[in-house]
Amino acid sequence: MTGQPATPNSDVAVIVLAAGAGTRMKSKTPKILHEVAGRSLVGHALHGAADLAPKHLVAVVSHERERVTAAINTIADGLGHPVTIAVQESPLGTGDAARAGMTGLPEDFDGTVLITVADAPLIDGATLSALLAEHHGGDETAAITLTSFVADDPTGYGRIVREAGPGSDVVAIREHKDASDAERAITEVNAAIYAFSAQTLRDGLANLSTDNAQGEFYLTDLVEIARAAGRPVRAFTVPDPAVVAGCNDRAQLAELGAELNRRIVRGHMLAGVTIVDPASTWIDVDVQLGQDVRIEPGTQLHGSTTVADDVLIGPDTTLTDVSIGEGAQVIRTHGSGAQIAAGANVGPFAFLRPGTVLGEAGKIGAFVETKNARIGEGTKVPHLTYVGDAEIGDHTNIGASSVFVNYDGVNKHRTVIGSHCRTGSDNMFVAPLTIGDGVYTGAGTVLREDVPSGALAVSSGPQRNIPDWVVNKRPDTPAADAARAAQQNK
Repeated sequence: MTGQPATPNSDVAVIVLAAGAGTRMKSKTPKILHEVAGRSLVGHALHGAADLAPKHLVAVVSHERERVTAAINTIADGLGHPVTIAVQESPLGTGDAARAGMTGLPEDFDGTVLITVADAPLIDGATLSALLAEHHGGDETAAITLTSFVADDPTGYGRIVREAGPGSDVVAIREHKDASDAERAITEVNAAIYAFSAQTLRDGLANLSTDNAQGEFYLTDLVEIARAAGRPVRAFTVPDPAVVAGCNDRAQLAELGAELNRRIVRGHMLAGVTIVDPASTWIDVDVQLGQDVRIEPGTQLHGSTTVADDVLIGPDTTLTDVSIGEGAQVIRTHGSGAQIAAGANVGPFAFLRPGTVLGEAGKIGAFVETKNARIGEGTKVPHLTYVGDAEIGDHTNIGASSVFVNYDGVNKHRTVIGSHCRTGSDNMFVAPLTIGDGVYTGAGTVLREDVPSGALAVSSGPQRNIPDWVVNKRPDTPAADAARAAQQNK
C-alpha cells in the first residue's frame, strides 16, 4: 500500500539498488523479479519510490542486467515515471553500487539522494516521506539520515551505534561480521535505506575503502566519514519493522507476501468490503474493489482485476485481470482476461479464458468454458458447454452440452449467433457459421451451414426402433433379462 505526496519533490533523487544476485533464492529468476501481491520485488520498490514523485529515479543493475533492465523498463512504462538504468560492472559492495547509481544523476544535482533497496516489498512513499522529513528536521539538515528498526534477533544486521543511547546522533553502523561483542548486543539495526545530501554522498563515496571483513566498499562506512567531517548523522526508527523488511530466500518471500496481503485485505475491509475469511483470501496490490462487495473464502484476485459495488465473489474463485460490473455474482470460477457486466451470473465451476465478454444480466453456468467469446445482454449459457471464438446476441439461450467447434486442425474460425435464439441440447456449431436472429435448433443438431433468421434447424433423421434387439443380440445380459421380464408382465 502506498502513500502519495501532494507535490513533486523537485530536489529529491532516489537510487534503487537492484544489482544483487540473490543466490539464496536458489532460482533461475533473479531475486528482485520474484513476485508478491502481483508485483515483482523491484516493482514494489519502484512504485514506492515513484510515490515520492522524485525529480530523478535511478535503478542500479548488475546480475542478469538485460533481463532485469527489460523488467524495469516495463515497470517504468506503467508508472509513467522515467527510470534511469545505471550499471554496476562488478559486485564490489553497496558503496560501489551507490557509486554506479550516482552516474545516473546530473553532475550538478545538489538536492537529497535517497538510496533504497529492491527487495523490501512493503516500502512505500509514506515511509520515504517520513525519512525525508526526519532528514530535513531539526536545526540543521543532516548529512545522512538512515532508517533503523529494533530487531528481535539482530543477527546478520548492521548495528546502529549511537552517541549516548536512543534518540542521539549516530556514530557508526557496524556490520555484523565486524562488530564487537558489545556492539552485537545492540538490537537497533540498519534497514539499508538512507537519505544523503548529494555532496556528502559524493565526497563519502570518493573516500571509501575495502578495509573490512568482506573486502567490499560498504555504504555504511559513510556514517563515520560524515562524522569525522563534523556533519550530523541521524536515524529514523520506523515503528513498523515489516515496512522495511527485506527478502533473502523464498521462506522470507512467503512471509512478506503474507504480511503484505494481510494489510491489503484489511485495507479493503476498512473501505467497505466484506471478506468472510481474510486468512484464505489473497488480493494483489493493484486490484480495485467497490463498496459492499462480498468475498467468500478461498478467493484469489490477481493483476488488474476491478470489481464494482455489490458484487459477490466466491467461494473458491480465482480471477486475474477480470472486470466485474455492479451486482454481478461469480461463484467457484476460474477466470482471466474477461469482462463480466452488471447483474451477470457466473458459475459454479466455470472457466473464463481471455477474451470472454459477458453482457449485462447474462449467465455462464456450471461447467461452461469460454474463450474469445462475446455473450450478449441477458443471454444464457447455463451448463456443460464450450464457447470459443464466438459472438452471441442478446437474450439467447444455448442448450446444455453444446460445443462451438472453432478449430479445423489448422485455423480458428468464428461462430456468430443472433439474438433471441433457442438452441437445443447437444448442438455442435461447426465454424465458420452464422445463425440469424430468432432461430431455434433441435436437440442433437450438428450445424455446418448458416441458418437464416426465424428458421428451425435440425440435422437428425426420424427415430427408428428395432424390436427385441437386446434380447436377440445380448441374450445373457441383465438388460435382456429385464426386457424379457417386462414383456412377460404386459
